[in-house]
Formats: sequence, structure tokens, C-alpha cells
Amino acid sequence: MERLATAPEMRKLLIIGIGAGDPDYVTMQAVKALNRVDVFFVFDKGEAKSGLVELRDEVCRRFITTKSYRVVAIDDPKRQVPQEGYKAGVEDWHRERARLLAEAIEREVGKNGCGAILVIGDPSLYDSTIRIVDRVVGDYAVELDVEVIPGISSVQALAARHRIMLNEIGEDVRLTTGRNLASQMPASGESVVVMLDGGPGLDAIQNDSGLEIYWGACLGMPDEIVRGGTSSEVYSDIARLRTEMKKTRGWIMDVFLLRRRKPE
Repeated sequence: MERLATAPEMRKLLIIGIGAGDPDYVTMQAVKALNRVDVFFVFDKGEAKSGLVELRDEVCRRFITTKSYRVVAIDDPKRQVPQEGYKAGVEDWHRERARLLAEAIEREVGKNGCGAILVIGDPSLYDSTIRIVDRVVGDYAVELDVEVIPGISSVQALAARHRIMLNEIGEDVRLTTGRNLASQMPASGESVVVMLDGGPGLDAIQNDSGLEIYWGACLGMPDEIVRGGTSSEVYSDIARLRTEMKKTRGWIMDVFLLRRRKPE
């Protein structure tokens, strides 16, 4: 009988979405993946005070039961804004992150070992991890068997907290950032989900009384806050809460949905 060829040993890298803030958001698929991992890689952004490191640690403590594991921190390079503009700066940042990650994988993961990166929320939505790992494989020729495990995003958590659908019947949903929202406000009948807003997105709705807003901050965490109503009703309250949370925490992760209903 002809023997089947044995597949060559290859490092595995798992990109695991662990949900938005609440360990209960971790899926069974993610739990199984966590228990395959030898070493977790974390880009150290100085997050010790933010609660995000504690979330990752709690997920590992709660769900890993079958093996020991290690955590390797990688100093996160500072993101610069060159003369070429914002996107060029992000490209340079991703390139340097990929280089550091490639070196860490080569150093820390055996030829048949399994590494992982835990992603808050879902890896497919406004997160750079997949792009960086693609660079590790493409630019730095690290042989990896890469697997992506989805997670519950802050967008899903927002809709659940407000008990709403993201879309109107037969209508679209646009996902954007605060930076982009300011130049393209929702049209009649359109629903827009806004993420990564440093301020200009929320500020853009201040004088627009025709919008409904569904807002949530630190979703899934013990101190989460949600607010909803027309922009004229809740803008001031949301702006105040944002300021207070940034002052208390030093950071804030929020997301909101805007909807401009069609005239009757």
C-alpha cells in the first residue's frame, strides 16, 4: 500500500476574537482555540491601567484548562504622522509591527508550536492584526498556518444593549470612523455605525437635530454606559460622559449608531 506523504511541520498562528469587553462574549470556538496555544503575543501599548490587559488575562485564566502557556509582550512602536499623511503613517506603523512580530514568532514558537494574538472584539472590524500577520508571512517569509476565529464586536453589543436592528427594512448600514463621518453625514433613511471616534464624529452631530443616536461606551465592561435618543436630546449628556470617562480612565472605547429616518 502506498503511504501518504506526511504534511510538513509548520508553526500555527491563531488570531482569536475575544469579544467586546465581557468574558462571557467568548465563543466556544474561541475557547477551543485558546486551549491550543503555547504562547500569546501582546503588543504592549502601556495598557495596564486601561483594563484591556486585565480582560485578556481574565479570558485566559477562565477558559484555558488543558495546557500551560506563556505571554510574550512586544513593545509597540510609536505611530508617526509623516508628511505623506495619515495612511502613510499607518503603513509604516504596520510594517514595523510586522517586523517585531516576525522576530518574536521565530524566537518563541517552535516549528510545530502554536502562537496566538487575542483581539478585543472581532478581528475583521477596524483592527490591524490580520493585515500585520499578512505582512509577517509576505514581507518576512515566516511560514505560518494562520487561522482567524471571529468574536462578538462592539457593534453587535451596541445593538443588543439598545435592542435595535442595525438596519432599517431593506436599507443599508454604513460602517465608518469619526474622522470620515464629519465629511459625510447620514442621508435620509441611512443608518451609520461610527467607530474610532476621537471627537470630530460626535461633534459633527451637535447641531443636527434630525438624527437618532444609539451610543455605548466600554460595552461589556462593569462600567459600561449607554444612551439613546435624538441628537438634540442626548448630545450634551453623551459629550459630558465622554469627558468624564476619559478623565477618570484615561481612555474611552465607544461606538454609536446614527439614523436619519425618512420623512413620513
